[in-house]
Amino acid sequence: MAVDARDAETKQRLFRVWAQALFAPVQTISSRAGGAGSGLINRVINFNSAAQENERLQQRLTEVELQLKNNQQAAAENDRLRGLLNLREKTGFEFVPARVIARDSSVWFNTVTINRGSSSGITLNMPVVTGGGIVGRVIALSPWTAQVMLLTDEKAAAGAVVGQLGESGAVGSIRGRGELGLVEMRYVSGLQQVNIGEYVLTTGQDGIYPPGLSVGQVVEVKPGTTAQAQQILIRPAAALDQLEEVAVLLYYPPERPVPDQTLPNVDKKRK
Repeated sequence: MAVDARDAETKQRLFRVWAQALFAPVQTISSRAGGAGSGLINRVINFNSAAQENERLQQRLTEVELQLKNNQQAAAENDRLRGLLNLREKTGFEFVPARVIARDSSVWFNTVTINRGSSSGITLNMPVVTGGGIVGRVIALSPWTAQVMLLTDEKAAAGAVVGQLGESGAVGSIRGRGELGLVEMRYVSGLQQVNIGEYVLTTGQDGIYPPGLSVGQVVEVKPGTTAQAQQILIRPAAALDQLEEVAVLLYYPPERPVPDQTLPNVDKKRK
């Protein structure tokens, strides 16, 4: 009877009204907790999805950067190889292409090792170049490798001229300076005009490098006098600190005539 009792006006069952009144706070709390839990779960799911998407995008970015770097390296290598291919037209000499496989352990890397040797027709003192200019000369050989002394080594030297060969009187000799990554040109008369930015070429008088190869560009000049030679610093045309592919010119310098050691007015044929 208590369960079925109804309100006189609204005709609602009193038990249901009282039950709803008693359980309303509990339902409110549980509803809020359920909503909060549902929202938390959704946020966790969304966070995990965002984290996965972020990881995927980072991986894709890394792949794109690696691909871009590889493309840049391939383009740079193509440019270097194209420069080597043009050497035959520039110099008129055959050459052996080679790759740098090692550098010496010193700070300034004054020698490098290449992956071609005597089995490829290379001999001592052959000039080593890039498309930019001269690198150095071969100083040691094995059948499959060769050691190259770079132009910046203090023991390296070559005949050179500032300006065009045959047109300029600023002729001298270059020597490496090692620690500066530059080469120094000596014995140029103080009477000759030398300007920063001028190019320096080989003369061929050293018996190692053929004439007309690029040595580098003048970066500093200390003028001399009538009795004192100028001091000229040159930045090598070849990027010696970034060598990868080089070419060994199959160059054999012309033999120099043997000077006549006999005295004048002396009959060379004795009877």
